[in-house]
Amino acid sequence: MLTRVNRTVGDDRAQQIPRVLRAALAPHWEFTVDGCHIEVHHPKRGTPYRPPRRPPSWRELLDSLETGFARDGAARDACLPLRWGRETELTISAVQALDPLLKDGQLHTHRSGFLPQPVVRFTGQRGATGNLKDGFLTSFVNISRVQRIGSLDDYGAILDGWLTVLSQLGFHARHLSIKGKLSSWRRRQVEGITLRFRHLDRTLGDIVLLWNTEHPGCMAVDLGTGLERLAWARTQERWYQLIYGSFARAAPPTTLDAIRTATLLLGHGVAPAARGAGGTTRRVIRAIDRDAARLGVGTLVRDVYSYWSLVGVLRAPWPEIARAIEEEMLRHDSVA
Repeated sequence: MLTRVNRTVGDDRAQQIPRVLRAALAPHWEFTVDGCHIEVHHPKRGTPYRPPRRPPSWRELLDSLETGFARDGAARDACLPLRWGRETELTISAVQALDPLLKDGQLHTHRSGFLPQPVVRFTGQRGATGNLKDGFLTSFVNISRVQRIGSLDDYGAILDGWLTVLSQLGFHARHLSIKGKLSSWRRRQVEGITLRFRHLDRTLGDIVLLWNTEHPGCMAVDLGTGLERLAWARTQERWYQLIYGSFARAAPPTTLDAIRTATLLLGHGVAPAARGAGGTTRRVIRAIDRDAARLGVGTLVRDVYSYWSLVGVLRAPWPEIARAIEEEMLRHDSVA
């Protein structure tokens, strides 16, 4: 009986989404609903896109996001700890801030509002060579708005507010689109409906309506993208040049990604270990090409350390992190 009731809740909410979005976005957008698929486009789509003459710095982009979300009622909240230790060893998404509400049916969350959350994931898409495809990193800043909502109208208002934030960043509505499936999915205690938003031909992220299966009134929204993806779409720069600057050609992509991720992990106190979260740090460091790092990793560590410091205070100074990476490399080489 419970399954039947919850399936009805999901179907009902999916069917209401076109109405909710039309009320929030119309008359400035065109809607196409074909069965369970929905697409939302600007009437003047297809006009040329011109990147900014002076790309914003990471700090400027982050500050603009914070200001834009605050104007829409989503003040910045503290990041989740990188070491999670519940269902995942590390924080892999800002949506984990909603666990008490969505997984336990409790009327509170760990965080609420705008979160520029550093995360570590190993699910990025890879090409035939094994390198991560453009747009993917093992560690990145998950730009999110996570919060409990009371109605589907709140969901529509949050999406409308996000489009306003994007416009303040220099994105024009005519280059944006929204696409998704009007059906719910379920993962254990949580159900949801996902819509994805794009800039030109690049997927930026998604907005997910979520609720607890046994307590459907416990609803929330998780709107997420990546700080790096936003900059990539806005500037149209080459991916590795955008992320690593002058280091883009200094080492293989896997090594650059590994040093970037190891700096984040060690900066949050996740030291190399045989298992657990520390096992991830050890795995990441072992991916560093020894020949490419023969003269040390300090210069790149210092550079990415400055980046990670934009979204949180790191526990150790960058020279200590560089030393820890190099010592772990030597330890592994002596054992091998």
